[in-house]
Amino acid sequence: MSETTGKLRLSRRETMGAGLALGLAANVPGAAAAATGSTSLMPPGPVPPEALAIGAHAAIKGMRFGSNIAWGPPGADRASGNNPAYASLLKGQCSILVPENELKWQATRPDATHFDFRKFDAILAFAEAHGFAMRGHTLLWYDPKYFPKWLTDFDFGPHPARKAAELVEQHIRTITRRYRGRIISYDVVNEAIEPKTGELRRNSLANATGNDTSIIDLAFHTAREELPDTQLVYNDYMSWEGGENIPHRKGVLKLLEGFRKRGVPVNALGVQSHLIYTDDVPPEQLVKRYSPEWRHFLDEVTGMGYDLVITEMDVRDGALPTNPVVRDRAIAGYLGGYMDLMLSYPRLKDVLTWGMCDKYSWLQGFAPRKDGTMVRGCPYDASFGPKDMVLTLTDGFKRTAMRKA
Repeated sequence: MSETTGKLRLSRRETMGAGLALGLAANVPGAAAAATGSTSLMPPGPVPPEALAIGAHAAIKGMRFGSNIAWGPPGADRASGNNPAYASLLKGQCSILVPENELKWQATRPDATHFDFRKFDAILAFAEAHGFAMRGHTLLWYDPKYFPKWLTDFDFGPHPARKAAELVEQHIRTITRRYRGRIISYDVVNEAIEPKTGELRRNSLANATGNDTSIIDLAFHTAREELPDTQLVYNDYMSWEGGENIPHRKGVLKLLEGFRKRGVPVNALGVQSHLIYTDDVPPEQLVKRYSPEWRHFLDEVTGMGYDLVITEMDVRDGALPTNPVVRDRAIAGYLGGYMDLMLSYPRLKDVLTWGMCDKYSWLQGFAPRKDGTMVRGCPYDASFGPKDMVLTLTDGFKRTAMRKA
């Protein structure tokens, strides 16, 4: 790290340490490929396997650590239970899973009258066979970009509000009844706030019901009728960085306040935690920059009685240099500051990443690096080698307070 420029660089000593770290692969579960090209930076010297067991450290504190999971047929190179390498990583690190896409409207409802649960059923069968808890994502993704075409073009007829309510109720009751007792937490509504304005998004369902919160409220009330004891979550991607996150946070707070005033049964805010390393500066500078406003936001949320869930955590590294060791160290420092702040809230009990391995991360397509190298925003690299982020997470769980049952 250059003190004169403030930019991240790798010293000769750190480069030597990175070379020594490659010898750790034989001692780390799931890291057999690390000795054949992994550039993960881990502390020199032997690291006991238990030091890298993120989920085990979370469990000691009464918490759960987990990841998303995709569907894939046997033999497919995907982040699925049918991929032996990825399945082994999940089984070694996680205690809770969430489907990446397979429970969304696009996947489960090809038209207004039919449902298809085959892919999610396969995911749930894998989870139950190996003792994972399961989250449900999502009963209503409110962003119109992700509506199935049939729903965007749907003719709601002469009584649009009634028909929209019927569609949403049918959808939620069908899913919650099918999986009752098998899913512990649902993202009932996902991404209802437009980040640029902080206002409610508009979509075909909203247009049919007067562009207010009525269809959102209905989704939660319907879910609660079917699931009296299940955690019901509003999930969104407002984050601690600046820019559009500022009106986004304000809009989410307004929505949460409205839920309480109207008696809408929402238990928790799902904080997606798709972090962005915004500048090529030391991580502690960014942590110091973003922490005050983020803590104020979380204080407001928890002050209303909401629990917190980290639902989709990863880090975009486009502002960082190409060198993967520099990136891994910076990402770990940035994430460490974020996690320390988040873990200071006893209302946070579940932490999930949006992928355990860079190879399968959605960021490779959604936010690719300009230099063409792989985004390194997950705990494990493309060769299934552990990165600094793994120790950051285990250390964070070690330091946090025990959660009450």
